[in-house]
Amino acid sequence: MPPRKTPTERQKRLGVELRKMRLAAGLSTDYSAGLLGIDRAKISNIESGVRVITPDRLRTLACNYACTDEAYIAALEAMATDRGRGWWEQFRGTLPAGLLDIAELEWHAVRVRTSQVMHLPGLLQTEEYARAIFDAVLPRLPRLEVELRVAHRMQRQQVFERADPLAYVGYVHEAALRMQFGGKKVTKEQLHYLLTVSERDGTVLRVLPVDTGAFPGAGHASLYAEGPVAQLDTVQLDSAHGPEFLHAETQLAKCRVHLDWMETAALDPDQSRDFIHAVARDL
Repeated sequence: MPPRKTPTERQKRLGVELRKMRLAAGLSTDYSAGLLGIDRAKISNIESGVRVITPDRLRTLACNYACTDEAYIAALEAMATDRGRGWWEQFRGTLPAGLLDIAELEWHAVRVRTSQVMHLPGLLQTEEYARAIFDAVLPRLPRLEVELRVAHRMQRQQVFERADPLAYVGYVHEAALRMQFGGKKVTKEQLHYLLTVSERDGTVLRVLPVDTGAFPGAGHASLYAEGPVAQLDTVQLDSAHGPEFLHAETQLAKCRVHLDWMETAALDPDQSRDFIHAVARDL
């Protein structure tokens, strides 16, 4: 197969894992190239996600790298096998690649945990609420760009409609509940929608009231996507220049600690629904 021009975040992640495996074994790219009968430049391309690797070749590398974690190898093999076009591919060439990478990350996650401070969770937004957020971007987005982003955000909710719905836990700060994106009417409809989806099997919504005081990770929103094995967990952070994807163990551990803190400090699901009801009544 010809090299990819722009590998997705998931394709790059497969390459990163193969490189980590090789380095853990203390082996060179020359050694790996000799195993597969290719030149070492192609090994570098595989490890950067630019070049495809077949499941058979992946297992050859894993065997010679002395990796014995079968669950991990099988998860990597599934990544190498998956070459289908996800629904998000219809937006390629019209939306930033990072937005498509978020959708792909969510689609392949086993469970997602998010923390939100100013916006309500993207996967739980109504169309009008999402539109109000994209309308507030500076410099202003063209109307077509706004509508494409709204359509993409709505289609991300397919993860809850598939045969194996995504398990989801959202920690939402009170400030996000009270921010009136789109005005009172849109916000009220959004809060009622939150209440509806919070009753869905597999979806948990927890509120962090302002009187909790200081909390870790207060400056940003985060999404922790659990992979089929722990080694493939990923953290996605929002930033002004686009999403960032982190998977170093120290970064993952830090995010887990933040989310575990919220698990302890946030209101329980029933209390959270009562709290959201009260905020909606105040509008």
